[in-house]
Amino acid sequence: MINVQPVITKTDHKLALKRIETLMDKGNKTRFDEIELETLFVLVSNYEEKHIQIFPPDPIDAILFRMEQQGLTQGDIAKILGSKQRASEYLNKKIPLSIEAIRKLNDSLGISGDILIQKYTTKG
Repeated sequence: MINVQPVITKTDHKLALKRIETLMDKGNKTRFDEIELETLFVLVSNYEEKHIQIFPPDPIDAILFRMEQQGLTQGDIAKILGSKQRASEYLNKKIPLSIEAIRKLNDSLGISGDILIQKYTTKG
């Protein structure tokens, strides 16, 4: 038997996440476990869409993260952007990303343009 409650409050959300974790860790899931897990995912997702605001990452942090994921160096970014100096200026937040840099980084690294166009504070 499946015992699923609506996720309306923070407490409901916390309990649902705990139950999801328990079900995910369970070895031999029954069909009822699978249905409960899927239902909880939907309920938690709906709650989070309405109540938890997720801000897009800082563009430079997103680039640095992707560099780490792919084992890239600043030199690799310089090749994408066409200049070691420009790559350094962008990665050290001395200047904002240009539209051309955003296009190149989007094409080469697959970082969403929505992330790359976000405003961020420069040090220059």
